[in-house]
Amino acid sequence: MDTRAADREVIEKVLSEYAAIPYAHGNVDTVTVFDRESDHYLLMIVGSENRRRVHGCLVHIDRIGDQIWIQADGTERGMAPALVRAGIPAERIMLAFSSEGAYPYSDVLAA
Repeated sequence: MDTRAADREVIEKVLSEYAAIPYAHGNVDTVTVFDRESDHYLLMIVGSENRRRVHGCLVHIDRIGDQIWIQADGTERGMAPALVRAGIPAERIMLAFSSEGAYPYSDVLAA
């Protein structure tokens, strides 16, 4: 299996596992959106809480070149460690949600 296909499987597996965890508040579903053609992967929350509409992107991951870019991460424990545990090397993961610019996840581990 080529790297691109393997990355897709890992990302989809990790996001699907998170989507299976029930949302703790309101009538909210956690759903996945996978665009394999453009390599965009989302974990969305959709529903209502206290009569208010809930809709947003909890996690946004892109595969750009040979790197995995975490564009947004609203999880408690973080997507990068989950991706590493699932087999993606830390040096290929970019944390892109910082206001100071993207940086490799391996830099966090080395600090």
